[in-house]
Amino acid sequence: MKKDINIPKVEGVYIAVVNEYNHIYKTQDWNAYIINDQNVDLEMVIAVITGYSENKITSTIRKKIDTLPKKSYAKLELMQEDLFALNNSFKVSFLEGNKMFDKTYIFKKNTINLNALQPLPLMDVKGVLVK
Repeated sequence: MKKDINIPKVEGVYIAVVNEYNHIYKTQDWNAYIINDQNVDLEMVIAVITGYSENKITSTIRKKIDTLPKKSYAKLELMQEDLFALNNSFKVSFLEGNKMFDKTYIFKKNTINLNALQPLPLMDVKGVLVK
């Protein structure tokens, strides 16, 4: 039975954490984004976000995006720097056409930092990217 289940591979959808200036509070904030670098819209995007280590776990955040247009991105959440000492898991599910896709993106502990910044697809900023 398991061999009959076709689980499509997710390509062109990424999670990025960006360090950017907050003009309202005049602070440098870390924000998580989902990037759709595909040529199709994603529908019913659900992200379940949690941080964890051997002896700690954060509360779970859930974010729903009705439609994420092709070649676009959307902010998922503000991330506190204390979370970077934990593994941060982003479980993302979405519909593309009539198929459901699912992928877990993990930022391993201490990998989100200023030294790890790189250019991001579609965004005119640098950040930490998980494909």
